[in-house]
Amino acid sequence: MSFPTRAYAAQSSTSPLAQWELDRRALNADDVLIDILFCGVCHSDLHQARDEWGGSIFPMVPGHEIVGKVISVGSEVSKWKVGDTVGVGVFVDSCRTCPQCLAGEEQYCDAGMTGTYNSPARDGSGPTYGGYSTQIVIQQDYIVSIPEGLPLDAAAPLLCAGITTYSPLRYFGVKPGDSVAVVGLGGLGHMGVKFAKAFGAHVTVLSHSPSKREAAMALGADDFLATGDEAVFAENRKKFDLILDTVSADHDLNSYLGLLKLNGTMVLVGLPNPSPVSAFSLIGGRRSLAGSMIGGIRETQEMLNFCAEKGIASDIEVISMDYINTAYERMLKSDIRYRFVIDLASLKA
Repeated sequence: MSFPTRAYAAQSSTSPLAQWELDRRALNADDVLIDILFCGVCHSDLHQARDEWGGSIFPMVPGHEIVGKVISVGSEVSKWKVGDTVGVGVFVDSCRTCPQCLAGEEQYCDAGMTGTYNSPARDGSGPTYGGYSTQIVIQQDYIVSIPEGLPLDAAAPLLCAGITTYSPLRYFGVKPGDSVAVVGLGGLGHMGVKFAKAFGAHVTVLSHSPSKREAAMALGADDFLATGDEAVFAENRKKFDLILDTVSADHDLNSYLGLLKLNGTMVLVGLPNPSPVSAFSLIGGRRSLAGSMIGGIRETQEMLNFCAEKGIASDIEVISMDYINTAYERMLKSDIRYRFVIDLASLKA
C-alpha cells in the first residue's frame, strides 16, 4: 500500500510553497525507502515551481539534492541495507537499455531521464515528487553512497551542483598546470573553483561583480577578473585552456570565447537564453563550445568518493523547511553563499 508522507509543495506557479501530504508508492521488490535528512535547494527548483521553463506539473514537491538513511528495502534489493547513508540526485529512472544508460551516462538517456520531481513516472503512476519531504522511495540502481567523512548537510548539493561541475572538468581532461576560468561564483561556480583547484589547475574566477574577489580567493582561486570592465577581454585574450561557464543570465559568449587559447574549450553548464555565436569566435583558434549536464550514477559516485578523499563539500546555509519561500526570494537576489540546504528534521517535527 502507498503511505502518506509530509512534504512542502507548490500548488500552482503563483502560490508559495506550503505543507502538503503526498502518497509515496509502496516498495516494489527492488525499491529502497529513504528517510530524508537534508535536501539542497537548487535554482532549478525555483524555476520549475514558478513554471518559468514551462511544462510544470502541480502540485509540485521540488528537491533533487537528497541525503538520507535507508530505513527499509524490498525483497530483491542487493545493493543497500537498512542504516546505509545514501544520496539521490537529479534523476530516479531511465530506459536502462540505450547505449548511454548501458555506459552509465543515464542523464543522456535516449528516451529521456525521469527527473526526481516534476517528471512523469515511467510506470504511468503520476508525477515524481522530490526531496522537500520526509521520505522517498527509489529503485536501488538510482541511489549513491555518501562516503564516511563527508558532512551530510554539505554533501547534499554535491548531488547536483557538485556533479554538474565535476563532470565536464573530468571529461575535458583538466590536469595539473592547466589554466581554467570559472564564470560566475554561485552554487555551481564555487564548486567549479574547488574541483578545478583539486585537479591541479591554475584557477581564475570571472565575475561581473568586483565585490566577489575576496570570496573567490578565499575559495582557493588564484586570480579574479571583473568582467564589467570591457578592457579585461582584450587584456586576457588567449589565456585559458578551459572556461567553465556557470552563469544562466544573458551574456556575450563571443567575448569569453576570445579568452581561450588555441584548441581551448568553453563548457556551458548554466542555462542562459540563446546567445548568437559568431563562427569567427571559434575558427580563429580552433576553439570548441560545448555543453554538459550533471553526470550518471557511476560518475556521481566517483565524484562523491573524490570529495571524501580531498575534503571537498559545498558551502551552505542550513534552513528549516518553513523558510523555503524566503530562501527563494534571497536566491533571486544572489543573497546566499552558496547553497541553501533544508534540514528535514524541521518538517518531521
